[in-house]
Amino acid sequence: MMDGALSGLKVLDLTHYIAGPFCTKFFSDFGADVLKIERPGSGDGSRRVGPFLHDEPHHEKSALFLFLNTNKKSITLNLKTETGVNIIKELVKEADVLVESFRPGVMESLGLGYDVLEKINPSLIMTSISSFGQTGPYRDYKATDMIEYALSGLMYVIGDYDKEPLRQGGTPAQFCTGETAAISTFMALNYQQDTGGGDHLDISVLDSMIAPQFTALTPYIFSGGVMRRQPKVGGKFNGNNAMATQNGYVIPVVMGNMEWSLFALSVGLLDELDNDKFSTPAARIENSAELDEILLRQFKDKTKEELFHETQSFGSAFGVVMSSEDLVNCPHLNERGFFVEVDHPATGPLTYPGAPFKLSDSPWSAGRAPLLGEHNRDIYIDKLGYSPEDLVRFSEAGII
Repeated sequence: MMDGALSGLKVLDLTHYIAGPFCTKFFSDFGADVLKIERPGSGDGSRRVGPFLHDEPHHEKSALFLFLNTNKKSITLNLKTETGVNIIKELVKEADVLVESFRPGVMESLGLGYDVLEKINPSLIMTSISSFGQTGPYRDYKATDMIEYALSGLMYVIGDYDKEPLRQGGTPAQFCTGETAAISTFMALNYQQDTGGGDHLDISVLDSMIAPQFTALTPYIFSGGVMRRQPKVGGKFNGNNAMATQNGYVIPVVMGNMEWSLFALSVGLLDELDNDKFSTPAARIENSAELDEILLRQFKDKTKEELFHETQSFGSAFGVVMSSEDLVNCPHLNERGFFVEVDHPATGPLTYPGAPFKLSDSPWSAGRAPLLGEHNRDIYIDKLGYSPEDLVRFSEAGII
């Protein structure tokens, strides 16, 4: 197999939970040597986050950890010990990148701040990920993904006009930040390659979440208006609502300059819909109750897949509300090889999302996540020169 695009790159991963590990996953999956530093005994906190295989809580069976830490190596190390700090300094000498996601000030308190590490390795890129960044009045505030989503302004524009704000399911703020951290680190690597110099990157979850909602900020920046959750106008058919079918939901949309008659033809209702009552957006709002009734009557005898394919063939922008089962069995995603099977000694083979992008000449690797401390001997004995007796002593002292 060809080397990945990042083969030869050495990354120290001092991150935990989601944003940081998702950042370093981009590196490990494309060939970088990513060494994950985990807390002795418990490891990355995401090892304790479900779902777990067969609902059996186990630090080697967390779906979140297994997905976020593919192709990485794992060693255990207590950074609150002098020996632990010295070992990090040894590893930094040969590292290209160090990514950490502690609260601001923690690395400095451990004696591992950027001002210390850059003296050891002047070309080191250190990427620091935190909720609010390394500076500012919110620097030391605590946050969850929900709090970050709310503070970013995105919740203000999602949901019904007369009800409380909503957000997406899952942890979108964390994954968005992981992508931001990876992209910015790649940029710093380009600078490192050109100049030989290092850099300290300050990645804020809040900053990362605000950038994608520029369209919501535009009305205020340009005219002083504040975008908010939209009032309900008309019935279900307004381009923003799901409409029921025989086996689920579709999102029917009339795109741009598309002729209404073509939309009516695409759903098999040309005779009923191609008239003045529905030919314009204003008319469809005025007659929304009747339009909903006609469409829902037609849709209830069709599957969401039938409607999706039939209408798309006419150029209508129908979408399907997909479940997890739909996604894993989607013929489009499977033909593109999006989902991959990854074997793991603790879980056996399981299906995971693959790379979110494809490089034609540089492969992505579907490797597994490491067991906790799996590479202790490789790193401490083979790389750093400690003896087996040293490892026993370190373990008894709570260092590894």
